[in-house]
Amino acid sequence: MFAGAPKAAAPNPPPAAPNPGPAANADERVGQVSRIGRLFSRPEFASISGAVLVFAFFGLAAGDSGMFNLDGIINWSQVAAYLGLIAIGACLLMIAGEFDLSIGSMIGFSGMMIAIPSVYFHWPLWLAICFAFAGSMALGWLNGYLVIKTKLPSFIVTLAFLFILRGLTLALSIMFANRTIVSGVGELAQHDWMASLLFQGNVGVDLFRWMGQAGWIAVLDGGEPLVKGIPKVIVWWLALALGGGFVLSRTRFGNWIFAVGGDANAAKNVGVPVRLVKTSLFVLTAFCACLFATLQVCDVGSAAADRGMQKEFEAIIAAVIGGSLLTGGYGSVVGACFGALIFGVVQIGITYTNINSDWFRVFLGVMLLIAVLFNRYVRSRVTEAR
Repeated sequence: MFAGAPKAAAPNPPPAAPNPGPAANADERVGQVSRIGRLFSRPEFASISGAVLVFAFFGLAAGDSGMFNLDGIINWSQVAAYLGLIAIGACLLMIAGEFDLSIGSMIGFSGMMIAIPSVYFHWPLWLAICFAFAGSMALGWLNGYLVIKTKLPSFIVTLAFLFILRGLTLALSIMFANRTIVSGVGELAQHDWMASLLFQGNVGVDLFRWMGQAGWIAVLDGGEPLVKGIPKVIVWWLALALGGGFVLSRTRFGNWIFAVGGDANAAKNVGVPVRLVKTSLFVLTAFCACLFATLQVCDVGSAAADRGMQKEFEAIIAAVIGGSLLTGGYGSVVGACFGALIFGVVQIGITYTNINSDWFRVFLGVMLLIAVLFNRYVRSRVTEAR
């Protein structure tokens, strides 16, 4: 460079980039969902809304009939609890993409597995109960094994077991009792430690007696409370609902259930034990059916060949009303419980009104159709949002 040449001016620094605002940082692939949208996307929304409407209807139609007195509440809660036990198992299995149509027949067969050994073979009742649970869960495992091994639809496999178990129940009752009812279990249950502790009677008897003496609840002429306590089936229902809801929403196994129901092949490719999940859920549905039968046999005092008739369909309807899809991959234990609650309220509530009880099945069919249409609408909105 020549000595007399002027020095080149330093280049001006580039202007500082403006600070991006919140809109510039937002990912265009992420959409905002309103609270109402999130509420509608919940699988249990339809069943909770339906339960509110049902309570409002019977509050107006039967509000002063005693339906919402303590004894009335216990009545329809007990009906809902029995159905809720099997609805939870059916719900979890449906989320995994399978069905179990043998639930109702399993109820009748499990009752016979308790009554026949204890009454005619003089087994201790606790041993007969354990035998019934072991036998029913083994049959549930067999259902799952056949579905996985043969790759037949679970609808077909469990439909076959529906007839097999119902036929065995009828044949065994005629063989041993020469009739379709085996009685005499109630007295055995009163003196059996397991039955009296877990499956028969009520919880909180002393509390309810104290409330009766204090005048808080209605009492009989002898001073005993009209409602002796909370039936143990309700306690079992609440415990199973809490456990099932926790597993489904808070554990890895719950994620596996959703994954298997969404796409079993994709779940298998990422390491999900599809066979274990499905087999375990078939065992669970059998356990729920046996629990239903055990509570019923210990409470009624007998087993009958026609117990559990059409309960498999009622359990599926309760699960569908609760938000479970027939195609799998979507559902809620809470929703299934509210679906069962709707059953109990309607079935008992009709008797408190002037409505003919023959309309009960019509109402259930309408509820099922509305629930399926609503769930399909929600599912399509969720899919489009993704």
